Amino acid sequence: MKRNMAMLLAVVMLGLSLTACTSSNDSSNNLKASSSPDSNSESPALSGDDLAFSKFPKPVDVHIGMVVDPTDKTLPEGDSVSNNQYTRYLKEKYNINVIVDWTAATGNDFKQKVSLTIASGKLPDGMVVDDRSFMTKAASSGLLYDITDIFQQYQSSQVKDIMASTEGRALENASYEGKMVALPNITVDTDGVHVLWIRKDWLDKLQLPVPKTVSDVEKAAKAFIDNKLGGDKTIGIAGPSKNTFPYSTFLVSSNNMGGFDPIFGAMDAYPGYWLDNGDGSVSYGTTSDNTKKTLALLADWYKKGLIDPEVGTRDNVGDPINANQTGIFFGPWWNGGYGNGDSFKNDPTANWQAYPVYSDDNKWNVHMKTTGSTYTIISKNAKPDVVKAIMIMNNALVRDEATFDLSVAVGWYPLRNVMAAANETEYEYVELLKVLKGETDPEDYNKPNSLYKLMYADAKKVKDVIKPPYDDLNVSNFNTANFGDFQRLYSIMIGDRPFTTIPIDKKVFSVTYNQTPTMETKWANLKKMEDETVMKIILGQASIDSFDKFVKDWKAQGGDEITAEVAELLKK
Repeated sequence: MKRNMAMLLAVVMLGLSLTACTSSNDSSNNLKASSSPDSNSESPALSGDDLAFSKFPKPVDVHIGMVVDPTDKTLPEGDSVSNNQYTRYLKEKYNINVIVDWTAATGNDFKQKVSLTIASGKLPDGMVVDDRSFMTKAASSGLLYDITDIFQQYQSSQVKDIMASTEGRALENASYEGKMVALPNITVDTDGVHVLWIRKDWLDKLQLPVPKTVSDVEKAAKAFIDNKLGGDKTIGIAGPSKNTFPYSTFLVSSNNMGGFDPIFGAMDAYPGYWLDNGDGSVSYGTTSDNTKKTLALLADWYKKGLIDPEVGTRDNVGDPINANQTGIFFGPWWNGGYGNGDSFKNDPTANWQAYPVYSDDNKWNVHMKTTGSTYTIISKNAKPDVVKAIMIMNNALVRDEATFDLSVAVGWYPLRNVMAAANETEYEYVELLKVLKGETDPEDYNKPNSLYKLMYADAKKVKDVIKPPYDDLNVSNFNTANFGDFQRLYSIMIGDRPFTTIPIDKKVFSVTYNQTPTMETKWANLKKMEDETVMKIILGQASIDSFDKFVKDWKAQGGDEITAEVAELLKK
């Protein structure tokens, strides 16, 4: 496997400099290099970005399955999932005709639809799956296109640079048995660093300091409830919905809105992660004593009424946040701009601010994500031009997202699978402050196909959205007239501020972010046991003593076997 991955990485890193053709046939999925999306021996050969952004001479139909957010209301009247500004853009600019075969709502509905689709063996041309296990299941069943060669041909220079920024990790994640079988999601590192989001205006009203430790968070939540700052239904701390999780895991290691990740980190607990014990052994973080202590704390908070009474059962984690009924929730940098937009619309003075949660000895501990958690998979039955079209759709999103009218949520872009430089948000935070203070000019960032793909567009907008003073930004500094721009810049300048400006004392990586062989057959049951035990303890439906039985059963039912496999990975 190592040898295969090394060879695969070498092929891809040759990049766009290679245009030599390889003999092929459709059944083997080894594509012949073509001069254009619809090759013509009379035409001069295209390469590089000319090929990566080439337009088909005839319409190419791409059938997709698509996840939709049922709470999103940004589509203009008359537009639809298959006819909107993004599908029209692809049609007009590239002659790509997107046909949406089916949709499913975010969360469990989409996961079930993907699972059934893979089980049936009848995939649309493309779909974005939100768990690597879906990709490996489809690949092991022989359902996926080997895109190794065509990706090397059609990746844009921008995509190539972003892939290179992961030092091979993204390619490894998108590969199965030495073949590239998916377009990987590459997200910023800070997507995995979850912080405390809190109503600073509520703290100021009660003359309370910003919470630092777990006990401080508890005091603030109680004060918000006691003073009914969110009305009669005030919630101290929002929690995960039925579609989100109490904590991130090695398989879904980022973007966990409403989870309790910062609380676990402050307790030096890393459930869901495979931990290097420092002596050659590994352990599963959920089974640790510190995880048990944190669950006991959360159960106590729930019993005291500090946590949303509908935790784990709400349809949407954002409902009480957007209704301004709660003063605290946890999540990554973008959750306090993109993730809670209606909160600002309902109350323009809602001063959501982001902070670390520290341990009692003043340490900021965080778990770190993998390169990304979603994958664009392509059916082995897709025609070659369709595969090329999906590559071009991905290139176009990376290059042109900054030019889109983001008042229509970019989630409507077909097969949207984010690719961004790992340090994009902290780079933008620093540079945008320079623009605001007059130290640099927006034109300084006018660099076509830049690794930091949204920097120039953001630099041109930032002074229209943010007004001085700039040293301590609050909601009052922001203009919400162009709401899409407001959401992005609020997320960066408020949400990413902790990650960019405050040193992290302890960064914890999982030994692996992928499944081992035994996980293929046993992980689903082990994860179900874990999820049920954790929620029952938090909700008071099971005593904290049940945790010890869970650990014993988990080990006996495959946990020990899987732990040994992960330990072997650590040795390698």
